[in-house]
Amino acid sequence: MTILEKIHSPQDLKNLSLTDMTLLASEVRQRIIEVMSINGGHLASNLGAVELTIALHKVFNSPDDKFIWDVSHQTYTHKLLTGRNDRFNKIRQYKGLCGFSHPKESNHDHFYAGHAGTALSLSLGVAKNRDVTKRQEYVIPIIGDATLTCGMSLEAMNNISRDLKKFIVILNDNAMSISKNVGAITHILSRLLSNPTTNKIYHEIDSLLSKIPGYGQFLAEKGHKITESLKNLVSPAAYFEQYGLSYIGPIDGHDIRKIIDALEGVKNSQWPVLLHVLTRKGEGMDEAIKNPITYHGAKPFSRDTGKFLPNPTTKPTFPKIFGAHILKMAEKDPSVIAVTPAMSAGSCLDDFMAKFPDRCIDVGIAESHSIGYAGGIAFGGKMKVVASIYATFLQRAMDNVFHDICLQELPVLFAIDRAGISGPDGSTHHGIYDIGFLNAMPNMVITQPRNGQVLKELMESAFSWKRPTAIRYPNLTTEEGDQPLQERQLGKGEVLIKGKEILIIALGHMNTTALKVHAQLAEKGVDSTVMDPVFVKPLDSELLHQLLHTHNKIVTIEEHSVTVGLGSIVNNFLMRNGFNNVQVLNLGIPELFLDHGSNQELLAEIGLTPGAITEKIVNHFEIQKDPDAITIFNKLNINANEKKIENIQTLKN
Repeated sequence: MTILEKIHSPQDLKNLSLTDMTLLASEVRQRIIEVMSINGGHLASNLGAVELTIALHKVFNSPDDKFIWDVSHQTYTHKLLTGRNDRFNKIRQYKGLCGFSHPKESNHDHFYAGHAGTALSLSLGVAKNRDVTKRQEYVIPIIGDATLTCGMSLEAMNNISRDLKKFIVILNDNAMSISKNVGAITHILSRLLSNPTTNKIYHEIDSLLSKIPGYGQFLAEKGHKITESLKNLVSPAAYFEQYGLSYIGPIDGHDIRKIIDALEGVKNSQWPVLLHVLTRKGEGMDEAIKNPITYHGAKPFSRDTGKFLPNPTTKPTFPKIFGAHILKMAEKDPSVIAVTPAMSAGSCLDDFMAKFPDRCIDVGIAESHSIGYAGGIAFGGKMKVVASIYATFLQRAMDNVFHDICLQELPVLFAIDRAGISGPDGSTHHGIYDIGFLNAMPNMVITQPRNGQVLKELMESAFSWKRPTAIRYPNLTTEEGDQPLQERQLGKGEVLIKGKEILIIALGHMNTTALKVHAQLAEKGVDSTVMDPVFVKPLDSELLHQLLHTHNKIVTIEEHSVTVGLGSIVNNFLMRNGFNNVQVLNLGIPELFLDHGSNQELLAEIGLTPGAITEKIVNHFEIQKDPDAITIFNKLNINANEKKIENIQTLKN
């Protein structure tokens, strides 16, 4: 039996020797590599945090002591050490472990976390609760170097009280040092100037000097400036200490003994501490070390070679079509410029960035800034600005969309990636709320393509509308299409199949589902119309008026929150225009926090598969057909419908 197999809780770590912990680190890495090679997931970041996590659990007592992880995509070792090893092979899979911290999964996870920059604020709040209720546990936020590009983190640091006890910030620096470290002298002076004992002496001297009548405060201030100047020369200490944090480090994040010693050394500190730990993304796997960005969110790979397994499909995804086409647009038009908040790889902008580095800007994990920055670029009126951002991260910049783009009437194009269910990433990443807040913005255009052909046409047409525009699309495969690109008129929808009895309005890629529902209804003798609105805002009111004169039953289908999406917009249209006798069925994502799993599994869970939708339509509208009529209808129409569907998919793709 391996050491890892004997670990059922952090208490099982307490009596392990250094040799045992070193062996445990190796076993944990192999376990992570083994499972990620099959499931995919956050690989490089987790391989880099193994020794740090073991040391934290060795020194502190989770869950009483609170480990609060920023983003929490690096918590795989934490999960393995807190009784979840037997379920680890199902991580990021339906009904399996979450790839992020998940309070319902374990009492060692305190917050749902999937967005960067939240840990410091949450931790300060937890510490405040602890102090007010007179408890004594440690509060330990674990942040990454990229966390410090988040405005929220800097706001939290500005709120740290100098007398806050049992508050230890772990800075897991796995990409770059906060400032350049020069040789051994850096480490020596950093430790000398910043360890708890030295800091205690410094604060006592400072206190004594301050009490000298007449000159005390002056002497204390001068001594403080001299100390801070010396620290500035040799380490990042002063940067953090201006926020009230005593700085320790940097130390080797893959040396368990050094981490344990440092953690033991700061446990009795009378003020808040930041421990700077240097780790290497992908540690223990050569391919991940050489390609930390590629192996950040890894696809399944060969354990023998580390190479990714072949993609089972040759179809492109919406993001890949977007990335390739935005590059073509940039090659033809030097005014095209893109801004992204640390999502250049995921949004397929790397080729654009490599060819036009001055016109494709990654601002880091700073979503609000990215939108404000895009607005500033668009202000001059000579640039075509694309703000490329995931739907879940656009939530963090909602005020900037309103205040810095829409209110200013700036024609920024929002390329909203991962719109819809975000599969294995789960509840923190599903892009299912953006229509709700974007629809509230005056002058905003919201559109969603059903396939790659329409996506490219919308991208080409958007700047001609001279309005803030959101093109939202999922991270799913689709048909790219190779037809000549047609200009899209603002607010114009399309009828994909014309029928008589039921009007099905489906959003974006859900039109593929709607066409299947149309065929299944036809088998039951029900003739339906399938409409692709293309635009959620503005809706094609002229087309809807035409269709509503011949249809009194409407079904809306969307992979978005049903309470604030297409369905609610259509319902509002019906009420405003006096269509009071129309029966409506709105289908989408119900008001719940949807967990993780494959898109297909999650759609089945909430009843958005073709079969489930067909059944809901039949039941809701109490559809009953004479069997003989169905047989005759089938003979006359099924083949024709199938041919129409085939033709529509060919032409519209």
